[in-house]
Amino acid sequence: MEQSMNKRIILVTGANGGLGRAIAREFLTRDANAFVWLGVNRQRQQAEELAQVSSGRAEVISLDVTSSVAWKEAVQTITDKHGRLDVLVNNAGMHEDALLATMTDEAWQRVIATNLEAVFLGCRAVVPTMMGQRGGRIVNVASLSALLAPAGQANYAAAKAGVVAMSQSLAKEVARAGITVNSVCPGYIETEALAGMDAEAKKAAAAKIPMRRLGKPEEVAAVVSFLASAEASYVTGAVLKVDGGIL
Repeated sequence: MEQSMNKRIILVTGANGGLGRAIAREFLTRDANAFVWLGVNRQRQQAEELAQVSSGRAEVISLDVTSSVAWKEAVQTITDKHGRLDVLVNNAGMHEDALLATMTDEAWQRVIATNLEAVFLGCRAVVPTMMGQRGGRIVNVASLSALLAPAGQANYAAAKAGVVAMSQSLAKEVARAGITVNSVCPGYIETEALAGMDAEAKKAAAAKIPMRRLGKPEEVAAVVSFLASAEASYVTGAVLKVDGGIL
């Protein structure tokens, strides 16, 4: 085990995506003592590129967030190396939209597993370590869909609403151990999730936003970074929207 007492050990899931990379870069930029584990499943090229330019302060770790065994192994790998885990950002997610009447069992189950069950598994995997060290930060990336559920996203909205409620419940359970648990609800953010939208669709989406523009991954990352900071030590069970004022 290396000496990591002066380091802040952080795990970000979904780290190959645009939002995950932005969150990881935010930690690396703002905190010279941060060491970021980039949790990825199948796609990992962009996460590996980020690790390569991190001056040895980031490392890619394979993590199927829907597997309790994979979570246990990942946390064990991290704690074996550093002896601690200070921050978990549950960012991995996906959507598979359809009207409820035509939604398949598989589409429902995949979205629930990736967006809700994975957050449960991740929180459960890290809480014992954080309890033992009497401190930690958990930030769960939900979605504006959790608060303002759109048509065609019954599975995704249900999963993200579950993340918000579960985070608030867990926040109460671990507060006395110095662990905070908070949710972030991004609105329309310029990431791969919106890559399929054409110019007209993006224009229509922006028209619904009081700020009249889409958000940037870095703007979500800044909120995540704050919630994971020492300055946010009295913020727990919170739900922070990053949506340009939609709701």
